[in-house]
Amino acid sequence: MRLLLHTHNLRLRHTFTITHESRDVQPTLIVELRDGDLRGYGEATETPYYGVTLAKMMQQLEAARLLIETYDFTTPEEFYAFIEPELRDDHPFALAALDIAANDLYGKKLGKPLYEVWGLDPSRNPITDYTIGIDTVEKMVEKMKEMPFPLYKIKLGTKDDIRIVEELRRHTEAVFRVDANTAWSVQETIYNATALQKLGVEFIEQPMPAADWEGMKRVFAESVLPIIADESCIVEADVARCYGFFHGINIKLMKCGGLTPARRMISHAPQLGLKVMVGCMTESNVGCSAIAQLLPLLDYVDMDGILLVDDDLATGVTIDYGNVIYANENGTGARLNQDTEAA
Repeated sequence: MRLLLHTHNLRLRHTFTITHESRDVQPTLIVELRDGDLRGYGEATETPYYGVTLAKMMQQLEAARLLIETYDFTTPEEFYAFIEPELRDDHPFALAALDIAANDLYGKKLGKPLYEVWGLDPSRNPITDYTIGIDTVEKMVEKMKEMPFPLYKIKLGTKDDIRIVEELRRHTEAVFRVDANTAWSVQETIYNATALQKLGVEFIEQPMPAADWEGMKRVFAESVLPIIADESCIVEADVARCYGFFHGINIKLMKCGGLTPARRMISHAPQLGLKVMVGCMTESNVGCSAIAQLLPLLDYVDMDGILLVDDDLATGVTIDYGNVIYANENGTGARLNQDTEAA
């Protein structure tokens, strides 16, 4: 195999704000594995909140280049077991991009989309939500009207969270989900859950800091809405830890290390009675097309990244009013549609 690295700046349609940061541009790294005429693509985005930069990911991959390019590739699972010890330093974003590329390449070798390789039936796939980032109420309403959708994910974490949702509710009958990105206290979460339930909210994602397990235990017992873990569920070992503290988990491919560990997490969670969601990281169609392969296994999905960027660098899945439509391609279905800077 040959390893190629591509960097790109994804311009966002709107300034995207959550409690941790605001951004107008999302730098992303595309990992390409070439084997003859076949090309597998994976992606990981620069994420300052986790200390992840393009330079650091590229440095990790360059250090492992010889091992990657001389490996006798058989299956993504065997490749992951081989290369994971070399790339698990800090947060495994680079590992995730490489693993996604390996899975994409494997599907192309077999001449099938990955969901077919895994024996999955996509006939009852969940629809994706569309995310409304923190802004003035007026601009949040504008964003919602700009993208009519049956399901919205509302980013919260302000002093006026309930008022924001009340105003948004005046303009749509869509189902709401809310994500406080660790900004609330125990009391706020319990109180807000009661108010939000009346406003048609389906669940609350990560309302409190990831380390507040005692607080989450109380919220789990007293909240009238389901609570979904995000920052509290990063890697495989976190799935079991979330039992009794959350009603479900949100898996991010970049955070956990790619499709291979994500599939193990998805398999483990229902055994503990946990609902399963997979989310995106404001990424291109390379990352979103990989998430789409998991849809038949999921209860919920948040893969609107391709709708949030203004100049996607790849083709792949498309989204029609929340419904995810697969590309007529093998592997993940992603294909670069322009040359990017190769390192």
